[in-house]
Parts: sequence; C-alpha cells; structure tokens
Amino acid sequence: MSLSGERMKFRLATWDDCGLLADLNHQLIRDEGHRNPMTVAQLEQRMRGWLAEEYRAVIYEDEDEVVAYALFREQPDEIYLRQLFVVRDRRRYGIGRQALEILRSSVWPRHKRLTVEVLVSNKNAVAFWRAMGYADYSLTLEILPNNSTDSKQHG
Repeated sequence: MSLSGERMKFRLATWDDCGLLADLNHQLIRDEGHRNPMTVAQLEQRMRGWLAEEYRAVIYEDEDEVVAYALFREQPDEIYLRQLFVVRDRRRYGIGRQALEILRSSVWPRHKRLTVEVLVSNKNAVAFWRAMGYADYSLTLEILPNNSTDSKQHG
C-alpha cells in the first residue's frame, strides 16, 4: 500500500465532521497512551467547542477514505498543532509527513512559529516530530497525587 502525493486530498473540517474527528481523536488517545478518559461522545462535544472557537481541523483523504486529520489553532505569532493523527492501517507510508507538508505549504502562513506537544513516552512520535524539523523546547514534569514521594525517604 502506498500513497502518492497527488492522490491525497485535504479539506477544512466542518461542524458535520465532529463525530468523525471525535472517533479519530479517541483512537489517538489510546494509541499514544494518554490518560484522557473521555468517551467518544464527550470528545465530540469538546471538538464542537474547539471548532466553534479557536481551533480549525484539516481532514486528509486518499481515494475518498479518511487517512488522517490535524487540529490546530493560529495565534498572532504561533501555530499550535494540538493533534495530528494517521489511521492505524495507513501508518508508515508517509501520510503524516505529507499531511504536515500540506499544512506548511497550503494552510499555515510561513512566518509563524510552529509548536506541538508530545508525550515523552511516545517515542515514535518524538522521533517523527524531530525528523520533521521540530526541536526540543520544553519538558513538563509532574507528580501525580497518588505517587507523591515520602519526604522521609530522602532526608
């Protein structure tokens, strides 16, 4: 299975796409190991809110089959890419790379800083973003409520 750049189409998502986007987002959450417990219905409501306000989504299709989507928001000096997802059976064929190239050449202005957040445990995603030219900028560290360290152990 391959994908030629000429066959992959893209379009801005509409309100009618929120169910599809929620289903794909649910797959993304599972695949990346995110702790988000939301159901598909809850994700659809969240997606509707995002698209109604500050986010836009792009849907990518190959021969009328949805193969990927991207969700982003544009700010005065930055494009924040919140989600980029390629469907499971179409990974490793260059779709993610083509999707990002389409965003950069046809959707996003060229003069803005581009940012994306990645779970550090998602090694494949970290490698992908670095290969696409993104560089490490920050790292968020956390202590979960049930995993706090007892201070007596270190004293």
